[in-house]
Amino acid sequence: MVLIKEFRIVMPVSLEEYGIAQMYMVTKMQQKNTTSTEGIEVLESRPFEDKVYGTGQYASKVYRLQSKVPSWLTKVAPAHALVMREEAWNAYPRCKSVLKCPHFSKFQLTIETVHRADNGHSENVHGLTKEQLAARQVEYIDIAIPGKDCWSYLVGNCSIDFSKFKSKRTGHGPLTKGWQDRCDPVMTAYKLVTIDAPYWGFGRRLEQTLLAGERALFLESHRHCFGWIDEWYGMNLQQIDHLMEQNKSMSDERPLKPARVTSIVHLNGKTPGGEGIHGKKY
Repeated sequence: MVLIKEFRIVMPVSLEEYGIAQMYMVTKMQQKNTTSTEGIEVLESRPFEDKVYGTGQYASKVYRLQSKVPSWLTKVAPAHALVMREEAWNAYPRCKSVLKCPHFSKFQLTIETVHRADNGHSENVHGLTKEQLAARQVEYIDIAIPGKDCWSYLVGNCSIDFSKFKSKRTGHGPLTKGWQDRCDPVMTAYKLVTIDAPYWGFGRRLEQTLLAGERALFLESHRHCFGWIDEWYGMNLQQIDHLMEQNKSMSDERPLKPARVTSIVHLNGKTPGGEGIHGKKY
C-alpha cells in the first residue's frame, strides 16, 4: 500500500525571504551533519529546464547516515548498505525530490513541495486526483512547538523557545498561540510525501519509520530556518552561492569514506545525468 501524507509548515516570513532561508539552512545543516565517515555527498549539481516546473537547479546526492539507522532495520540489512540516493529538482517555489536505496530496489520516497504565500489553508495545491485525495492524510506542523522524539534529536533539534524569540534584524516573532492567523508576512510549504515500500513483513513499518523521520526533518529544518533568521536575512543569491562553494570546499577537504555499495544507479536504472524530472531527456 502506497502511503500519501501532506505536511503543511507555516512560516513567519515572506516567499522571497524563505527562498534565501531555505538555501542557507540546507547548506548549514549539510555542513553540520557531514563528517569523514558519514553525511551528505553531492554528486552533481547543474541547471535544468522542464515544461511543468520551468527552470531550476538539479542535484544528485548520496546520504550515508549509518548511525541514524534504527536498530530493528539493521536486522533486515546491514547499516552500511542503507545508503540513500536522492535526485532533487529545485524550481522554487516548486520542488521535487526522489529518494531510493540500492539495497531495497523496490523502495521509493517522493517529496513534492509547493510554496504559497498563505497560512496553510489552500486545498489540493498538488493537483491530486479524487483517489489520491481520499488516500491523503494532512498534518499541520507548528514550528513553535519543539520536537521531543528521537528523530528530532538525530536530525539535530533546535533548542530556541520561539514563544520568547524575536528577530533583532526583522522584528519577526515571538510565536505565541495562534500566530499563524496573525502573522504578516506569512507563507506555507506544502510537502506531499509519497512512500512505497512493497516488502512483506517489514514494508509497513519501514514506511512509518521513514515518515516519522521526514516529519522530524521538516520540523527541525524549518525551526532552524527561523532561528537563524538574523544570519541569513539580507543575503542575496550571490552570497548564498559563495557560502555553498565554501561548504563544497570544506567537504572536498574531508571526503566521505565510500560505503560498501557496489553501484548506485540512476532512478530509472541508468547512470546519473541526462534524465529530467518526469523521466524525459533535458
